[in-house]
Amino acid sequence: MSHPERIVPDETEPGIVAIHLKRYEFARQFCAGREVLDAGCGVGYGSAYLAETARRVVGVDIDGDAIGYARQRYAAPNVEFVQADVCAMPFDDAAFDVACSFEAIEHVPDPERLVAELRRVVRADGVCVLSTPRVEETTTASANPFHAVELSPSDLERMLRTRFDDVELYGQRRLQTRRHVAMQRLDRLGLRRRLAFLRPASRLVGTAPMAEVGLDGIEIAPRALDGASEIVAVCR
Repeated sequence: MSHPERIVPDETEPGIVAIHLKRYEFARQFCAGREVLDAGCGVGYGSAYLAETARRVVGVDIDGDAIGYARQRYAAPNVEFVQADVCAMPFDDAAFDVACSFEAIEHVPDPERLVAELRRVVRADGVCVLSTPRVEETTTASANPFHAVELSPSDLERMLRTRFDDVELYGQRRLQTRRHVAMQRLDRLGLRRRLAFLRPASRLVGTAPMAEVGLDGIEIAPRALDGASEIVAVCR
């Protein structure tokens, strides 16, 4: 299985981009007119998306090539891109109203340090929104070679509550018709995953193929953790 380290929208299927952009769409409700941090911004497409409603966005990533691409592709008057370690960011305490960190916590060897850093830079009345892939049990032996640790929902929530007073977990999942869900339950051998030529059958049950799914074909719902592909946490 391929595990791309970064999503570059100009080079990626729309459905895969939508899966990642959905979390930024969800976060925009907290960002209107505010100063926002995007910790682990990658090539910057999400930072630019938040900047459409935020007063100012600062995207941070440790990868110099990613930051260079972001500055060239997603430059805007209210967007800044900074190369830095998300676990040791060059900002004053309480510098931001909102801190976002999507699909980053699983990449750092010390996730508690990242959580502490996010809490440090967000204001007392601010919001932190982060996400990570959903797994049943916490593991440091992920199939994805770029992941240092993957946290179960309960372990993620426990870690976040050491720094934030209020933590609410949401589940992100692709929307599917009842017929599609029924077909998946019947396919106990997982043939559709193994045989690529069967995947277009999803159209027959009313669900768009993954490569074509849009933002409206994905939902982020409170406490909907069963069957979720990612966990989104809102911390205050």
